[in-house]
Amino acid sequence: MSAQQYAVVDPSTGDVLKVYPTAGNEEIAAAMDSADSVFRSWARPTAVADRAKLMQRVAELHTERRDDLAAIIHREMGKPVDQALMEVDFSASIYAYYAANAEAFLADEPIELRGGEGSALIRRQPLGAILGIMPWNFPAYQVARLAAPNLAAGNTVILKHAPQCPESAAALEKIFLDAGFPGGAYTNVYATNEQVETIIADPRVHGVSLTGSERAGSAVAEIAGRHLKKVVLELGGSDPFIVLSTDDLDATVDAALIARLGNAGQACNAGKRMIVHEDLYDEFLARFTEKMVSIPASPLSSEAAARHLEEQVAGAVAQGAVAAGAGERNGAWFAPAVLTGLDPKDAAAQEEFFGPVAMVFKVRDEDEAIAVANSTAYGLGSYVFTTDPEQAARVADRVEAGMVFVNGVNAVGAELPFGGIKRSGIGREQGRLGIEEFLNRKMIRTVR
Repeated sequence: MSAQQYAVVDPSTGDVLKVYPTAGNEEIAAAMDSADSVFRSWARPTAVADRAKLMQRVAELHTERRDDLAAIIHREMGKPVDQALMEVDFSASIYAYYAANAEAFLADEPIELRGGEGSALIRRQPLGAILGIMPWNFPAYQVARLAAPNLAAGNTVILKHAPQCPESAAALEKIFLDAGFPGGAYTNVYATNEQVETIIADPRVHGVSLTGSERAGSAVAEIAGRHLKKVVLELGGSDPFIVLSTDDLDATVDAALIARLGNAGQACNAGKRMIVHEDLYDEFLARFTEKMVSIPASPLSSEAAARHLEEQVAGAVAQGAVAAGAGERNGAWFAPAVLTGLDPKDAAAQEEFFGPVAMVFKVRDEDEAIAVANSTAYGLGSYVFTTDPEQAARVADRVEAGMVFVNGVNAVGAELPFGGIKRSGIGREQGRLGIEEFLNRKMIRTVR
C-alpha cells in the first residue's frame, strides 16, 4: 500500500478492510473555494455565541456517537476500545470547553494608555481557512485540538487526516455537518502530499497546523515559510520521567508504566526515558522491568511501525544497550522491552522510540538528572517525581520542555496548553493559548 493511499487496515491481521479514493485536484480546489467563501459569508460575521452553540452540539454528538467512533479508531489503528472511548470523551470535553469559553477568550482587551486622549484595544479576529494535517495515533483527539478553537474563533478548517484514518475522517466531518456547521466550515480532504503543498501555497489558506513526525513538520514548515504562512507544529518527543525520591515506590513504578505504555507507547508525550536517582535505581529497575515484561504483546498501528521499532531496539543493542523483555515482533504485534546500559549521548538514546520500549538511566543527583533530561533535541513534556516540594519546583523550572507534570501522570485537561520546544514543535494547542494561534490580534486606537 502506498503512503498516500487512504485505507483502513486492521493492524492485528494486516487485512485491508476498505480503501477510500484520493481526492482529485478539482475536489481540492473546491474545498479551498468553499472554506474561503464560508469564512467570509458565515464564519467571520456570525456571533461568537452562535458558533459556540454549534460547538456544544459537536461535543454532544461525540458523546452520543462515542461507541461508533471508538470502534472506528480500534479498526484503523488497533487502539483498545476502552482507550478509544476515553479519547472520544476527552475530545468531547475539548469542544465543550471552547463552547463555554470562546466569548471570554475572544473579548476585546482594553489597553491602558500612557498618554494622549481616547482609547485603545486589542480585538481578536479570525484569519480565514486553516489547514490541519493530522496523525493516526489519536484520530479524534488530535482533530479536536485543532478544530475546536479555530471554528470557535471563526476560522474555517480544511482537514487532511492520516492515510490510515479515512473512516475517522469521514465520521468527524459528518459530526460537524450534523451539528449545524455549514458545508465548507469543516472540510475533510483525502489529499496527497503534492496537493497539501498546493493548499499551503494558496492565498485563501492562512495557516497550517501539523501534528506528526519531525520530518513532516520540517517539510511543511519549509513550504509554509516560502509562502509566509503561520505554522503550529506538534512533533516528536522523548519525555524524561525523573524519579528523585518517593514514599511509595510501587505507585511510582505504576505511574511510569502508565506514562510509557498508554496507546501501546505510541504517544509523542509518553514518558520514554526513565531517569532514576541511584538510591532508588536498582529497586525501581527490578520492579519496573518485572511489570513491563509481564505485559503481553499488542498490535502497534501498522506492521511498518513495529518493524521500525524492532530495528531501533536492534540498533540500541548494537550500541551496547541491554534489552530485557521480548521486544519481539510478529507482524504489527510487539512485546514490551526495557533498555539499560546506554549513555545519554549514544545515538539510540537520542531517538524517539514510538512504542512499548523504555530506556532507564541511573543518575547521581538532581543536577545529573537535569543534564540527562535535557540531553536530547526534544522538549515536549516531562514528569518529575519527588517528595521534596522545593526540589519539584527547581526541577520543573530547569527542565527544557513545554510541559512538566509533577508527581502524577494523565493529569490532562482541555484547559491545559499542549506543546513543546526545540525539535518537539512550535506553538500551543488547547487552553486559552490554543485559540490564540490563528488570530489577528488587531490594535484599534481611537483618538476621539
